[in-house]
Amino acid sequence: MPELLTVFFSSLQGLFGTSIFNIISSNVINFIQYIWSIRLNKNEKVIKRNRALKIELIIIISTIIIPIAMVMSNIEAEIGIVPIFILLFIMLYYLKTNAYKVYKMHALSEIEERKIKEEKKWAKNKKKAVLTWIQLGITGVALYIIGNLLGNTLDVLSSRFNIPQAIIGIVLGFITSIPELITFIEAQRNHERRNDEQGVIEATSNLFTSNMLNLFIIESIGIVTYMIVI
Repeated sequence: MPELLTVFFSSLQGLFGTSIFNIISSNVINFIQYIWSIRLNKNEKVIKRNRALKIELIIIISTIIIPIAMVMSNIEAEIGIVPIFILLFIMLYYLKTNAYKVYKMHALSEIEERKIKEEKKWAKNKKKAVLTWIQLGITGVALYIIGNLLGNTLDVLSSRFNIPQAIIGIVLGFITSIPELITFIEAQRNHERRNDEQGVIEATSNLFTSNMLNLFIIESIGIVTYMIVI
């Protein structure tokens, strides 16, 4: 995930402001891209008639409000924030899951079942599995090298060129949000001939997962990293 890379290495350089603004801009841009993709595919009616999706979107909006409130309140990086973030992640994920159960939304479970079947197919093909692990290893090393270079670049931009951390974070947010845009659009296009609702649910779940991980998990990693290096 691009956000993990940027948040970790910016925090490693002591640029906590960059990481929090990266999360804010990334979550805001993700939400805007999602709304645009919904309108592009003319799926507004699906959200209007689906209460579970509305609850999920309210939770998603909270992932934007919380970090903005932190910045406006001048809340600094403290280790005490991490357990609060983890607890909120669990609570909000539980709320979202139960919303689907209450309103009997089976489309999401169908999507998950299909993913499980695809994973089983991959598991049966040992050669593909081995190649996948090798690719993941190479990707991991490449990401570390790129991330290290990114961290040094961010430090230079902030200290030598006096570019505010907020500006750097916002620019990074734009860059790291590009993969989500593709996901939102493709999720709806893949289902539009069979079931518009499934496409919207998959796109919304992708947005939910991305924003929740960005704020509560990745930012927690950033806080812990920042507390270690300062």
